[in-house]
Amino acid sequence: MRQIFVFIALLMSFVSTSVFAAAKRPITIEDLWAMKRIGEICLSPDGKWLAYTVTEYSMEQNKGNTDIWLLSTKDGTSIKLTNSPDYDGNPAWSADSKKLAFVSTRDGNRQIYLISISGGEARRLTNLPIGVHDIIWSPDGKYFAFTASVYPNAKNLDESAAWDAEKKSSQVKAKIITRLFYRYWNRWLNDKRSHIFIMPATADTCWDITSGDYDSPPLDLRGVQDYVFSPDAQEVSFVRNTDSLTAISTNNDVFVVPVTGGEPKRLTPNPATDNQPVYSPDGRYLAYRAMRRAGFEADQYDLILYDRKTGTRRNLTQGFDYDVGEVIWSPKSDKVYFNSKKKGRMVIFELRLKTGEIRELVSEHYNTSLTISPDGRILYFKQQAADMPYEIFKLDITSGKIQQLTFINQKLLSQLMMNPVEDFWFTSFDGRKVHGLLVKPPFFDSSKKYPLIYLIHGGPQGMWSDNFHYRWNCQMFASPGYVVAMVNFRGSKGYGQEFCDLVSKDWGGGPYQDLMVGLDYLLQNYDFIDKQRIAAAGASYGGFMINWIAGHTNPFKCLVSHDGVFDQISMYGATEELWFPEWEFGGTPYEHPNLYEKWSPSRFAKNFKTPTLVIHSENDFRVPVTQGFQMFTALQRMGVPSKLLYFPDEDHFVNKPQNARLWWKTVLGWIDEWINK
Repeated sequence: MRQIFVFIALLMSFVSTSVFAAAKRPITIEDLWAMKRIGEICLSPDGKWLAYTVTEYSMEQNKGNTDIWLLSTKDGTSIKLTNSPDYDGNPAWSADSKKLAFVSTRDGNRQIYLISISGGEARRLTNLPIGVHDIIWSPDGKYFAFTASVYPNAKNLDESAAWDAEKKSSQVKAKIITRLFYRYWNRWLNDKRSHIFIMPATADTCWDITSGDYDSPPLDLRGVQDYVFSPDAQEVSFVRNTDSLTAISTNNDVFVVPVTGGEPKRLTPNPATDNQPVYSPDGRYLAYRAMRRAGFEADQYDLILYDRKTGTRRNLTQGFDYDVGEVIWSPKSDKVYFNSKKKGRMVIFELRLKTGEIRELVSEHYNTSLTISPDGRILYFKQQAADMPYEIFKLDITSGKIQQLTFINQKLLSQLMMNPVEDFWFTSFDGRKVHGLLVKPPFFDSSKKYPLIYLIHGGPQGMWSDNFHYRWNCQMFASPGYVVAMVNFRGSKGYGQEFCDLVSKDWGGGPYQDLMVGLDYLLQNYDFIDKQRIAAAGASYGGFMINWIAGHTNPFKCLVSHDGVFDQISMYGATEELWFPEWEFGGTPYEHPNLYEKWSPSRFAKNFKTPTLVIHSENDFRVPVTQGFQMFTALQRMGVPSKLLYFPDEDHFVNKPQNARLWWKTVLGWIDEWINK
């Protein structure tokens, strides 16, 4: 009798599991854009509440909306604090933890609002003639600091706003340009600068504490937070670049200035990048991140400790071979916590000031937005994985116990069949170990053969990781029934600075060989991959690599090149940050043309044979749209099956829901068309 019951129990378990699996389905583009996205998180000074932002997108309306939520750290319950059809974000706590300031567009221009956490309507705090970018609230509650884009030679905010209005109403839209940068990423700068302003909490006036013809914070190579109040609220530390030609300079420096204004004092003599100043709670120290080599944007970030009393400084991560990311202090000022990219993950570390000991606290997945409880016992952070968008977690630092606090996408995720990433390592052409990540398709069956999509990341000093990427989402690529592989070739972050350096001046050399050796490894070691059905896709540097592969012998049935460089010399003269190509290719193309020519896919266009989809956008100033046009022209001229997907209203990324839907439909349609021929 007992055997019968066991058999029935096993049968029921099998049926239940089968039904559950059958109820699940592969992810779709509609699912991807239905995911709620947690943004900023901000802990109240008393530690009782976490304010966090959630952005939800409407495919029909083709836009997103952000609101602020509150999470009780005591019982884990969440409530929605704001409910506006317009943007509400950038929450900042009052000193007494009873109110939240935030930035909103609910009345048109971006302004500062105030709301009580006990309920009621938000109250508009500012009526400035210009928009507020972001805000912080001083520890004593007396001041706000905010950033705004202004004309540096305007007398005040009113005059800056008047000049904007005059330009907008003018029938002449021509620009007279006299310097670099004149445009950046996806926007024209129009001679404006980012400045930091101080405003009393009473909001009756404000003043510029970073006046001058500089950006504060700088345009590029920024930290997570590049302006901050001292614990006594007497000064502000901020970051700016004062070099005369910022387009070729990575010399961002840390400054301090009295909260009342005055001449800023430079704290960092380093000619390379310094950013992200963070005061210790006791006010003794200022920690900041620093690179060592001027002109190199992907150098390792070290953590520097500046003693405000003695003026001395020391490198806290001298022997640590990974980049320091976000940095926060323990309440007692005896430790710092930071995250760092490591072997396809974003790991959280603890560093003890007294001993210099660095301890790994959270190793799995991708962890960001660190904040700590007032008693120093609990670390709050966001975590995401390849099969889970960001959620809020907490770590008990003493016990090491990790607990998930939010489940904003649980209902949708329970309907989807997504597999986690799997690690693989291989030995490359020169004996170096190279790491990759693999994702199997939904309802994977090891007895079957599956086509492979080989993804190539950008940067080139980037990193494929265990995260839920909303543009290059590995689950979306896997969903039609593809195995997805992602190799972190030499040049990638997360494997030490020596490994990262190997891509510079060798764009189509070692990284290309890593990718080809990695592909061979996959085909030889994973029997479920169909060797005859392989596609490759990449963006930015990954797009360059696709263009490079197109000109060389390759095993791919088709290629997808998104925002890829086709010709390095023409690229140099049309993009914005010139330090990047000058470091990567050894100078300007006028004086040192060899590497620009050597690593230009345009030189190999005569070899193009592989069907290629080219994607590019008009407002991409990082890799200008003519690079995509040139690639497509060469493909067409060589008679290669090709297609161009052009977005007149996107930049280096495709950000609008309906454009993203077209992107996925076109990309997956192209791969399906050619990989099965």
